[in-house]
Parts: sequence; C-alpha cells; structure tokens
Amino acid sequence: MLMQFSKRLDLFGPEIFAALNDRKVELEAEGKKIYNLAVGTPDFPPAPHIKQALLDAAAADENWKYSLRDLPEMLQAVCDYYRRRFGVAGLTPDHVMSFSGSQDGIGHLGLTLCNDGDLVLLPDPCYPVFMTGSELGGAEPWYYKLTKENGFLPDVAAIPDDVADRAKYMLVSLPANPVGSVGSPELYRQLVDFCRAHDILLVHDNAYSDIIFDGRVGGSVFNTPGAEEVAVEFFSLSKSFNVTGARISFLVGRPDVVAACKKLRTQIDFGMFLPIQKAAIAALTGPLDGVKAQCAEYQRRRDALCGGLRAAGWDVPDSHGSMFVWAPLPGGRINSMDFCMELIEKAGVICTPGSSFGPSGEGYVRFALTMPVERIQAAVAAIAASGVLAG
Repeated sequence: MLMQFSKRLDLFGPEIFAALNDRKVELEAEGKKIYNLAVGTPDFPPAPHIKQALLDAAAADENWKYSLRDLPEMLQAVCDYYRRRFGVAGLTPDHVMSFSGSQDGIGHLGLTLCNDGDLVLLPDPCYPVFMTGSELGGAEPWYYKLTKENGFLPDVAAIPDDVADRAKYMLVSLPANPVGSVGSPELYRQLVDFCRAHDILLVHDNAYSDIIFDGRVGGSVFNTPGAEEVAVEFFSLSKSFNVTGARISFLVGRPDVVAACKKLRTQIDFGMFLPIQKAAIAALTGPLDGVKAQCAEYQRRRDALCGGLRAAGWDVPDSHGSMFVWAPLPGGRINSMDFCMELIEKAGVICTPGSSFGPSGEGYVRFALTMPVERIQAAVAAIAASGVLAG
C-alpha cells in the first residue's frame, strides 16, 4: 500500500543538518580532520550544582512519574530570576509556563494563536521553526527583512499599515539567530509601540541574552514599559547554562497567552520530567559568575573567527551577540549550500547554509562558536590553506 502522508510535511524543506552530518561522517571515516561549526550546541559543561540537583531528584522513585504540572517553586524561581537578572518586577507564576525548549514552544505557537489565513510577521532571515511553527497553525507568514544596511535589525517603519493591521503576532529574536544582531532600548520601544498601535502580540525569543559582546548587557523585552500589555517572551536555559539536551525553556508574559498555550500543551504532553524541573530551579537560583565567564570566552572565539577570516581575506563582520557569526559568501559565490559542501571537502570546516534560514538567507553562511579558540584558529588556518578564498 502506498501511504499518502500529510501535506503539512510539504512545509518542511530538506534536513540540512542531516545532509551535512552524513558527509562529515564519511570524511571522518576517510581520516579527514573535521571542524564542526554548524550546530549551536555549547561545548561548555553544565555547572556542578545543576547536575547534582538532577541526580539527587532522579534518585527518588516518585520523581519518575508523570509530573502533570510545572512545580510552583520552579515557576516562582523564574519570576525571581527575572527580578534578579533583568530587573523585571511584578511577574507571578500565572505569567510563566514551561516548554521542552523554545523550539517546542515556538513550534506550537501557531496552533495556539492562529486560525487558517491569519497573518504573522516573521524576521527574514530567521530560525527555521519560526516559519514552520506559524505555518503548522495555518497562518500566512509575512517576512520583514533584516538587512545589512539596517544592521540586521527589525525596521517596523518598513511594514505597511495594511499588513500590520492584519497581523496576529510578530516574532522577534534578539540577540538574533542567525545574524548576530542585538537590540537597543530604543528598538524595543519602537517594537512595543508598533505592536500596541496595531493590536499585535509581540513574541520575543530571548535565548541569547547572556551572550552579548563588547561590553553590552542583555535584557528582556519586559524592561520596556508597556511590554507587559502586548508581549510574551521565550526564555531558555539551554545556552546560558549549557543544558541543551535537557530542553528547558519558559514562556513568560501575558497570562491569557500563557493559559492558552498551557491548554494546548496539556493535550499533547504530561509535563516536564521532575528531575529536570529540579535542575532548572538550581540553575535559576544559583550563581551566575560562570554564565558571565563563558560570555567572555564566546567573545574571544568570535574575535578568533572573524578576525582570523578577515586576515585571510574573507570580509566577515563581527557578531554583536548570540553564539553565531553571519558571513557573506566569499569570492562572488551565490549558492550557500554549494559553498558549504565545498568548504567541507576542501577545508574540513562545516557551517550552515544561509538558505536554510529563509528567503533572504541566501548569500550567507552561519558559523557557530562552539569550539575552543585554538580549534577555531586551526579551522581558520584550514580555510586559508584550502584555496576557497581565492576562487
């Protein structure tokens, strides 16, 4: 029998990371040295107190049952963390719910908020789940472009009024994956005012607030007065605390939106594993000196990669935040996937094609700062010696 699968699968493009990894495995089997700068998985370990909290909780038999809810002490820990880390007061547990990573939450956002034909505003380029999460809910994406000329930042003035008046929500990611741009208080003010004027829900993906360079300090959309009326924020522990595999993220903000997302989640999930909730509490209530130290290390890595590539003849601008570098294709090339495959073959360096991040991503590649400085320097040397910058 020939199975007819859902047409929703047509929304998804080819799995780029799988294709790159398949070639990586083949080349490693041939003995080639590989530098993997494609996937944004931190190489730093979680802090000992976070691991110990999970291990202690896992030793108790009752913690292996369905959790069925977010622990009240975890929700309160998020509220307290927002006050301590961002200076945001006034949050209560009904402003917070957990997700198994922000990808899970954003992936289900359209199903919660949208009806067929609703319009949503998405950045271009953007993280792929922004697109699929909206389209799975039947929404029509309208892409606002993040351009080099505007520092790869949202420009609400470029969104026509008739489009804005139709929009159900606007997704914003700052610091931005993949482009590495960072917002300012003035920009957040513009975004909040724009969304209030057009009755749009502002959805802020705040995964990289602890990875910002050159002396700037990351914050929350709720540092902007009035944001509590129009916004929700995805706040992830994955990158700040190096717990990507544990999948710990929170939706924070308007209680009505949180309640609606919780209603959907309870139909498809029996809750976060209790030992993971205990690990989240330990992260949120513990010291932050390690988080600050690794931000400084990410900046050293950025300097090694961007500065090294510029010295080799590839004009790669510095990233301002996130764990990524957004690099224009060198040598007049126009196809990012072709260049990625060329870079693997000739230099043994893996990066991600910009085409996988939306219509405006073509012409760029994304590097992840997920290796120590010495390994990044070796990767830069391999690129310089490969000849790809001469062609």
